[in-house]
This record gives sequence, structure tokens and C-alpha cells, in this order.
Amino acid sequence: MNWVGAVVRFIVAALVLMLMGYIVPGFSHIGFWSALLAALVIALVGYIIEAMFGKSVSPYGRGLVGFLISAAVIYFAQVVVPGLHVTILGALIAAFIIGLVDLFIPTAVR
Repeated sequence: MNWVGAVVRFIVAALVLMLMGYIVPGFSHIGFWSALLAALVIALVGYIIEAMFGKSVSPYGRGLVGFLISAAVIYFAQVVVPGLHVTILGALIAAFIIGLVDLFIPTAVR
């Protein structure tokens, strides 16, 4: 992926995370910079998980395991991102919504 694609991916992810504060119960409202930091944390943790266990368990992977790992990564992000507070149910709903957005807005060359 080129650098323009990476920037677009982070901006889209940050906007989605900001929007989730308004529509997902158990997901706090965050500003753009906190959302951008959360998107960076989610991407880095996802990269580490993918490097350790392979693409099938990546937060961006397909299937139930990828969905659950994505929810866990979102839940973990609240430890690092100031102002972000997520319940387990909020992380599950957010992972589902991010999966839907990723399905309709391709962020990687396939």
C-alpha cells in the first residue's frame, strides 16, 4: 500500500471511530486526534497480531476469529488512547460496524 492509501485508511478509520461514539452504546465520544490515535493503535496491534499468528486471525481477517480479535483490539485501545472508553458490548458492535465499513470502502489493493 502506498502512503496516500495509508493516510486515507487512517482518516477513514478515525472518522468511523468518531461516528461510533454517537451510534454505538458503550463507546465514548472522542475528538479527531484521539480517534486518529485510536486508529493508529488498532492498526499497530492488528499488524503485530497478524505478524505473530497469520492473516486468518488478524483484525482485518475474515471470519469469527478475526471479528473477535478486532473487538479485543478495540477494547484494548482504550488503555492507550486518552478519553476512549469502551464496554465489551460496545467493542463487539464497533468491530461489526468497522467490518461493514471495511467491506464497502476498500482500504487495500486486493
